[in-house]
Amino acid sequence: MKLRIVLPALFVFAISLFSSVIVYAQKATDQQIMQLNTADMNITDAQVTYLRAQDQILFQMEVDGTAGQTKPEPAGQLNGAPVLGYVFPTTLSPTAVGFGDVKGTLAFAITSHPDFDDTPLWDENGDHDYKNDGKCYHTHWVVLVEDDRVEGGLSVKEFKKEDQGVVLPPTNPGMPMYLDSPGFPVVFDHNLLRVTVPAQRLSNEQAFNYDGVAAYMEVSTEKGQPMLGVYKVFKVLSGDLSLPYSVQQP
Repeated sequence: MKLRIVLPALFVFAISLFSSVIVYAQKATDQQIMQLNTADMNITDAQVTYLRAQDQILFQMEVDGTAGQTKPEPAGQLNGAPVLGYVFPTTLSPTAVGFGDVKGTLAFAITSHPDFDDTPLWDENGDHDYKNDGKCYHTHWVVLVEDDRVEGGLSVKEFKKEDQGVVLPPTNPGMPMYLDSPGFPVVFDHNLLRVTVPAQRLSNEQAFNYDGVAAYMEVSTEKGQPMLGVYKVFKVLSGDLSLPYSVQQP
């Protein structure tokens, strides 16, 4: 009789403990996250165009509000640091931008994160301090992998620091993730976001597919959690992340 009472009690305790771990893993509250889901993050169009005369690839997004106006407030620490991003997942191989031949989805991300600066080679705000630009929207290449530890179902692929076989572009910021900081300038024009990338920096790949995504991400320094996970997807342009759009070549 006692065993019948104890087992259900243990089961309930285990479920509540598991739930608390999941809640604890996400530092920002749902309300704080949804406050970032403004018209500025509501993507209405995404285009990638090959500019033949300049031999450049133009990445462009259009939003309902003012592109780049919404930025996260700092958490005051690295653990739980918020990251807001406009993201172009692509069918490009990670090797096209200098990563090794690894599995995952290569994505071009334009992000803002005020708690840290991961672009040590670039001075995005032009104040001659290379260490205080995290809040300014800036560009990254990342390799995304499926991850069921976060609600958004994706995280940036990680590796062990001692792994000598990892290949990264020379502009990577030194974190144990497949993350690069290429330094391409971001231009905001009312409801438009534009970034031009020399085709040479994509191994001259001019034909690939892509999608448009707006998402909230978060940094975690806790064991068992992704270092940089996607916690909330605000908008997927295709609706199903099928990467149906192709590079325009006028």
